[in-house]
Amino acid sequence: MGPITRAQGHERAQGHERAQPHERTQPHERAQPHEIAAEPDRQSRAGFLNVAGVSLVADHDGALFWPEERILAVSDLHLEKGSAFAERGVLLPPYDTAATLKRLARVIARFDPRTVIALGDSFHDDGGPARLMDQDQVELAVLQHGREWIWIAGNHDSKQITGLGGISATALAIGGLIFRHEPDQMTRDGEIAGHLHPVARINGRGRVVRRRCFACDARRMVMPAFGSYAGGLNVRDRAFTGLFGGLSYTAHVLGAGRIYAVSAKRCV
Repeated sequence: MGPITRAQGHERAQGHERAQPHERTQPHERAQPHEIAAEPDRQSRAGFLNVAGVSLVADHDGALFWPEERILAVSDLHLEKGSAFAERGVLLPPYDTAATLKRLARVIARFDPRTVIALGDSFHDDGGPARLMDQDQVELAVLQHGREWIWIAGNHDSKQITGLGGISATALAIGGLIFRHEPDQMTRDGEIAGHLHPVARINGRGRVVRRRCFACDARRMVMPAFGSYAGGLNVRDRAFTGLFGGLSYTAHVLGAGRIYAVSAKRCV
């Protein structure tokens, strides 16, 4: 399993089998418009961004769409996190996979992508695919039907995902962009990564709200975690300031039906 190009991905994404079942969460954090409305630098239903000269759309559900290539990227689904915790004796409501797939279905219906890139940590552990419930497995197959599906390896799901359709790779280079799970300190131009689960804390109308966000500048992007049970790291953490070389990046914050763009300097 290694980096692949778009052409290689198209050749290999045909005719994969499906596999085993098990579990599921609660809906994703959501901001009400009035919570952030006093603070944003600008706001729109979708964030129209430019990374390394490529025009992209940051969606308010936490997905990234590349219109020119009809590529949809989502990061850190962490499917079957609830069942992974249950195996260790920590009982959580087992609905995270169903909730995450439902939101993903909504995004796919919105953009009708030709290719979906799952940008690593798609499952919470390497045993996650075998624990998928039958109905979730069917839902995933429906989402994959008629399109390319690429599983990028993450630190939680480092093994190749088999039996669930699509193809596996460590990274994917397309045009001027490279999609990988963990940001590379040595690479900047055109990198789209996940792993860090960025969240922004913003002062709004006398109180602080905390929401998932895209962290990006004109050269690279770190995507929000899409999974319903995924945690988050403050976008002002040194993991981000070190990656971007200071605070000259923007938090594109997920709100209720829209994106709010806030300078990292204005985040708490």
